[in-house]
Amino acid sequence: MSEVTPVGEVRPSQLLWTYGPGALVDMPSLSVLTLGIDRWDKDRCPPIVEARLLAAVRRILGQQVESMRMPPYVKADKIDPWSPEAKVGVPVRPFPRWLRCVKCGMLAEYDSGLFKVKESRYRPENTRFVHESCRGSDGDKPARDADAVPARFLLACRNGHLDDFPWRYYVHGGQNSGCTGGLRFFEAGASLQTENLWVKCDSCGAKRNLAQAFGKAGKESLPACRGRHPHLDRYDANCTEEPRAVLLGATNSWFAMTLSALAIPLTKDPIVQLVQDGWDNFVDVESVLEVKAIIKILVKNAILPGIDQYSPEEVWAVVEGIQKGEVTAGVTQDDLKAPEWQVFSEPNPPKDWPHFLSEAVQVPAAFKNQIADVLLLKRLREVNALIGFTRVEAPEASNDPDEQPPMAALCNDSPSWIPASQVHGEGIFIRFDEKALADWETKAEVVALNEKLFKGHKAWRNSRKLEPMNGYPGIRYALLHTVAHLLIRELALECGYNAASIRERIYADTSGDSPQAGVLIYTAAPDSDGTLGGLVELGKPENLGRLLSQAFNRAKICSSDPLCSEHSPDKDGTLHLAACHACTFAAETSCECGNRYLDRALVVPTFENAAAAFFGGVAGG
Repeated sequence: MSEVTPVGEVRPSQLLWTYGPGALVDMPSLSVLTLGIDRWDKDRCPPIVEARLLAAVRRILGQQVESMRMPPYVKADKIDPWSPEAKVGVPVRPFPRWLRCVKCGMLAEYDSGLFKVKESRYRPENTRFVHESCRGSDGDKPARDADAVPARFLLACRNGHLDDFPWRYYVHGGQNSGCTGGLRFFEAGASLQTENLWVKCDSCGAKRNLAQAFGKAGKESLPACRGRHPHLDRYDANCTEEPRAVLLGATNSWFAMTLSALAIPLTKDPIVQLVQDGWDNFVDVESVLEVKAIIKILVKNAILPGIDQYSPEEVWAVVEGIQKGEVTAGVTQDDLKAPEWQVFSEPNPPKDWPHFLSEAVQVPAAFKNQIADVLLLKRLREVNALIGFTRVEAPEASNDPDEQPPMAALCNDSPSWIPASQVHGEGIFIRFDEKALADWETKAEVVALNEKLFKGHKAWRNSRKLEPMNGYPGIRYALLHTVAHLLIRELALECGYNAASIRERIYADTSGDSPQAGVLIYTAAPDSDGTLGGLVELGKPENLGRLLSQAFNRAKICSSDPLCSEHSPDKDGTLHLAACHACTFAAETSCECGNRYLDRALVVPTFENAAAAFFGGVAGG
């Protein structure tokens, strides 16, 4: 298959969260693997400017990272399938290499000469392989084309390696028999369970079912990991991890590792903020003429919106000030959330910026003792950057690289750029009363729940061979996190927003001089769902108070009670107390830590615990 054969379409945002470099894209008739970013056409990838996020990426991947860029896409709706625009996209290759004929069951590599690719220019998703000389399951029919589909078994390991399933090795019992006979894949049974799926060698007659490729039996039946990175055409030497059989399309075959930041003003002067945001463009300029030329390029490519409002002389004055040290340049914060918290909690937060429009409103009367401020964010931008991925195990909720599964690289060399996306939306920021929270944290019932959750946290980390004392966010985080989930569920019911398009951002760090205690509920979807204005409307006092009361009333009793309210982390190795899918859990795209550290009893009275609720004395709570 040539490198320019179109095989389908995905949304640009999916190339960060689902189908990034090293991930498998399961098309209707074909399975392909997204290649590393060193194979992408960088010039087709529009840059995204967000100084704080770029600084965070550089701390992890190195200072050689010059920019963040969106995946390539074509704006036109209808494109001539034979035009150059039809070939714009990311490079992929067929994977796994082994295909199975749906008629005769023949199992072979796609480049063995037994299969032929059939392109479909007008419907690229229908591009497929066919077995040209198929004679049917009994071998007695005239030769004709039959569809060939990917063999849906692969090998993956915790070090980020991915490989074809070793069909010959497996069917011959791991013995190096030297048999090169043809292989057949067939089903023997009514169901498609692995014990009913068989592979057979036509030459020596050896056969084996797929049940022995999984679990404990798989450790004895599968070879050592070869250290293969198919998206990079590379093999790592001496991988010591045990490979695991995984199914094509399994969610544990690729986990994105991303960083995200909200575009917020970090200075009081808009022009200074703009120059700082795009400092990489101005760092080497020496005259106003150079600034003028750069501004023309930025405006032409829609980079750094708002810079055209200022003259080259004004911009040059700011650049000179930064170069002379009179104005602070760059971003030095290690914590992406700390600057956001500072902006949100200001007595007079910024009102109208290119990507940030806010309005402070009154706190609902019934919650004045627990909530200090409510800020409506009418305009908001979130930028996400893909820095790597893992396989088999999801990235842990920790910034410590030693506590995460090994991160697989996006390209062979140190990257000079990384894929990123930006979405625009709106949100509601709620800041909780610090004194009320501090008093609540000292209650005996809350301390007991904190010890219970921390015990589960240590057991959970011990089982994964992680440092047990690290990474615990605290009981404050669990409270704020639970409130955010309850409010997300209520917002989805009330206004019709897609629940998966509503996200949370929890501010609960107490290590600094200014303890954090707030939640941001916001929409950040690349479609119109994020900019309809409905979320901001529901943040007004008369609506927010009603929504909070409804959410807390629903949370008092769960349809899974008493099992839900009596749940303990030591029973099943989870990281939550009174919480489940029926009452508190949110979509994976909404939650920032995988539905961990949740407990309804911290928010409202439950059957099991009626004394630890932060909102226990509120009407409706």
